[in-house]
Amino acid sequence: MLNEDIREKEIRVIDADGSMLGLLSSREALRLAEEKELDLVMISPNANPPVCKIMDFGKYIYEQSKKEKEAKKKQKVVNVKEIRFSPQIEEHDVSIKANNARKFLLDGDKVKVTVRFRGREADYSHIGQKILKRFAEMLEDVCNIEKPAKLEGRNMIMILAPKKA
Repeated sequence: MLNEDIREKEIRVIDADGSMLGLLSSREALRLAEEKELDLVMISPNANPPVCKIMDFGKYIYEQSKKEKEAKKKQKVVNVKEIRFSPQIEEHDVSIKANNARKFLLDGDKVKVTVRFRGREADYSHIGQKILKRFAEMLEDVCNIEKPAKLEGRNMIMILAPKKA
């Protein structure tokens, strides 16, 4: 709440420099804020009496947005890369895809490994299980299995996450 929106009879007021001004009526606090050409902002409405601070509200909002942007910069976005197989994949092709997955994992991304079954191939889901197990063994030095191999519809899916350093 800001300036005239504050309807409390008595409020605890903090000055712009952080010093406590004590209990004042909301009118008197607003008058003090206007004399200093600043805003009266309610910072703790649940306290008894509510706490208000005399500050430049525009500057305060600007500082908050700056802090949020800084926090966003420090955030690490984790992407999920997908690698697809068919049940008839050859050993050499698996090793090439494992090398690609290794690059993704070393970059800090998660890898979703999918074996796609078409037609009657779904009856031989144990083949997909073997492929995913062998693939995970090739990468066990750089990854952890976040979600083990599981058949979902016509796809068998496993998710690998990079190991923490």
